[in-house]
Amino acid sequence: MQQMILMAVLATMVYAVSLELRVEDFRYVARHPLAVGAGLVAQFVLLPAATLGVTLLLDLPAATMAAMMLVAACPGGALSNVVTYFGRGNLALSLSISAVSNVLALVFTPLNFSLMVAANPRTAAWARAIAVDPRDLVISLVLLLALPMSAALITSSRAPRLAARLRRPLGRFAAAALMLFIVGAVAAQWKLFLIELTRTLPIVIGHNALGLVLGYGASLLARLKVADRRAVVIEGGMQNSGLALGIIAAQFNSDLAMVAVAGLWGIWHILSGGTLALLWRYLDRSSRRAAV
Repeated sequence: MQQMILMAVLATMVYAVSLELRVEDFRYVARHPLAVGAGLVAQFVLLPAATLGVTLLLDLPAATMAAMMLVAACPGGALSNVVTYFGRGNLALSLSISAVSNVLALVFTPLNFSLMVAANPRTAAWARAIAVDPRDLVISLVLLLALPMSAALITSSRAPRLAARLRRPLGRFAAAALMLFIVGAVAAQWKLFLIELTRTLPIVIGHNALGLVLGYGASLLARLKVADRRAVVIEGGMQNSGLALGIIAAQFNSDLAMVAVAGLWGIWHILSGGTLALLWRYLDRSSRRAAV
């Protein structure tokens, strides 16, 4: 029952966030394929490949490595759009990368996760022991992502006034409910969580920094303008940790080590992304003053 409630909450959150999507977000891709492609490569190719490499090098519990792989396999979240806007990046590009990545996630999230888990002997043994089935991940993604996103697109195109009224209250409700779930899961196993916290936080910080660096590298290789680079950097380092939490609840019985990784990622990427945005705003002000 708890898992079903959590999935309903996360589906509501995806629906509320997806009310912001417009058909124009997808048309932008055709006009700027290189910039959008750089963001998608950072999310679905570079970060998963680097995550696999890191897990092969580090001596970590299998569940922790699997959670890192799952987060790396997830698409970007809506918060990346907010941070990009605040950091004076290209918001249209950020929205387009998020929109396309959430559609592609139906294929690439289970595919990348399965490939990463199978390529690491320790996570492969762990997956066999708990009988992980990639088809179950696809079902979770359809319920958590495809259906609510499709419903939101229909609502925003056919009833834009209703979409505008629903967006904020639904988003606030879903965010509050998700926080209650995380707090409840942590409180139920507080002592164990403290142990996980000291072990997991440095891993999450390093993993998130890796995503940001890879996003920057992809934007440099694509020779993007400054505003476009900022959007790609943020998209590379801000994953949909809420979706990861939903999959962990549905498929892995809210494993504490996995919840710790996804939950801490959800907190830390806001701090790291917000810090970058503040730094960019400061640099913009400094350059304007120097030009005067």
